[in-house]
Amino acid sequence: MSETVLDVTALRFAWPGSSQDCLRIEELRIRASESVFMYGPSGCGKSTLLSLMAGVLQPREGFVSLLGQPWSGLRAGQRDQHRVDHVGYIFQQFNLLPYLSVIDNTMAPCRFSQPRAQAAVRRSGSLRAAAGFWLGSMGLSARDWDRPARDLSVGQQQRVAAARALIGAPALVIADEPTSALDDNRRNAFLDLLLSSCRETRSALVFVSHDQRISDRFDRQLLLPRLNQVKVETECES
Repeated sequence: MSETVLDVTALRFAWPGSSQDCLRIEELRIRASESVFMYGPSGCGKSTLLSLMAGVLQPREGFVSLLGQPWSGLRAGQRDQHRVDHVGYIFQQFNLLPYLSVIDNTMAPCRFSQPRAQAAVRRSGSLRAAAGFWLGSMGLSARDWDRPARDLSVGQQQRVAAARALIGAPALVIADEPTSALDDNRRNAFLDLLLSSCRETRSALVFVSHDQRISDRFDRQLLLPRLNQVKVETECES
């Protein structure tokens, strides 16, 4: 059986000042190499749950554990390190550093994480070679690697953000609506690359989108209900 990467148990979350929970999840486990498609109505807490998975937010009750380590058992600086060591995050707005080159943006997680840097070097011989591998896998030409990120198209920036998330084989890759700005052809090509790359590195993938047409590309579908409901329903692909 595959290793459990993410474990959510008896989670309750409410925003400060609110007496009402906006998320309640009794149990959720995601294993290595597994791809999970998360969807639900606007305001149901999808982005909040992603932040809990990544240890950015802490639950009011219950536990969220990454690789067996509860986020609540770590101090703030330790959470930051555990996150950069083991989580690759593709933000909806990409969050690239606009003045840095494409390749420096891609290498950035390895500058702060020794385990990811070591994994990248073991695979490719150097950080630059590892970054080049993922950029090439995402279809970015070597002539673009030293350009500032701000000079790229939206589609190119998205692929750089994916390469940055995947470098160093993090245990968990989180993608928050990364295809919302793409047409169908570019979306499908991006999904092909992302899913195959996560399988190759055995990274668990949690992918949020409103576009249910792509849900059958994933191993499992997870529906997050509205705020006044109290459980998460999961649908497993047959």
